[in-house]
Amino acid sequence: MSATQTVVLDDGAATTLETWGSGGPLIVCVHGITSSRRSWSRLTERLGRSYRVAAYDQRGHGDSARVLGPMTLAQSLADFRAVAQILGAASIAVVGHSWGGAVALLSGQDPRVAAVVAIDPMIRVEPGSWSADYLDDVVSDMALAPAERERVLRARHADWHPSDIEGKLHAVTAMTAEPVARLGSENSVEEGGWDLRPVLEGYGKPLLICAAGPADSVIADKDLAFARSHGGDRVTVRDFPREGHNLHRTAFDEFASVAEAFLQATLI
Repeated sequence: MSATQTVVLDDGAATTLETWGSGGPLIVCVHGITSSRRSWSRLTERLGRSYRVAAYDQRGHGDSARVLGPMTLAQSLADFRAVAQILGAASIAVVGHSWGGAVALLSGQDPRVAAVVAIDPMIRVEPGSWSADYLDDVVSDMALAPAERERVLRARHADWHPSDIEGKLHAVTAMTAEPVARLGSENSVEEGGWDLRPVLEGYGKPLLICAAGPADSVIADKDLAFARSHGGDRVTVRDFPREGHNLHRTAFDEFASVAEAFLQATLI
């Protein structure tokens, strides 16, 4: 069973926060583009046996589809901090995917954060790549009528677990392409503004990066090499060479086992 509540963010916007479990350390999950808090349903069910787990809808997604305001990474981090403040734990682990993986990397700056799991995180976005790599497919999908959008997404992700498909549909039912477009423009992607390599250098918290196979990863080879060479001795990179960007869905059991082992070792 889970519980939901509304959290008011620092600019007066609001998000829906969902929590699972009643004991153990706290884990906060942060989803990626065209996902929502429900994308974590399998992981929260598994981790909720031993941990208190929370997930929330990022701006423009899920039940926050009509909630925008700033779409900068700085605002995404402020939203995470507002959620963490409501949850009240002194020590938090953060699990994030893609855009949420970038937020998770930034969350390590928060003194409450004890450990980070970043699933194929957007470490750096190459100038000129935003439309082709992130926006164009979203524009195409959001232009579809709701019933057709659902049909297309169910067919596209037919090999996913049913709960992951339902989570995807929850994320996009009411959303538009605007938040994704603004993630690019408001983070100055074309000017090289999305670059978290300085954050990674000598990373100060235990960090597990789960990297998808190079054919579908959002992490360039040179940026993954940077994480390995400059992240420091608290950074672990685990490769999933045969998996795509959504490896926490397509390789769930393997990913969850790796993440659990990391969390058990760091949240003592």
